[in-house]
Amino acid sequence: MKVLIVDDSRATRAILKRILKPMGVTCVEAADGQKGLDTLAENPDVALALVDWNMPNMDGLQFIQAVRSDSNNDDVLLMMVTTESEIQRVSYAMDAGANEYIVKPFTQDIISQKMRLMGLDV
Repeated sequence: MKVLIVDDSRATRAILKRILKPMGVTCVEAADGQKGLDTLAENPDVALALVDWNMPNMDGLQFIQAVRSDSNNDDVLLMMVTTESEIQRVSYAMDAGANEYIVKPFTQDIISQKMRLMGLDV
């Protein structure tokens, strides 16, 4: 399975890769939403995107909206992984098309549990 990590924090991307690799996941990454869209277009086999909210150029909500507006991405699952914890933010993300929402800091157990809830075999 291939996962796209979209986060402007190099450290967060490294942590997520360290969590996902033992699960047999191949990771591709992008530092903002626009680069995330480009990376997704170059990797049509991405099953899941883990997306931060606060990023330059294109934020996570805009990324989710753009992914959901393209029927080529209908099978891509989207999980927000962000510090934004207000219920209204969660609601915005879910309404825009996010499948799951995790508030940082997170653990390996939380990531794998949410992935299983989305039907991914990890």
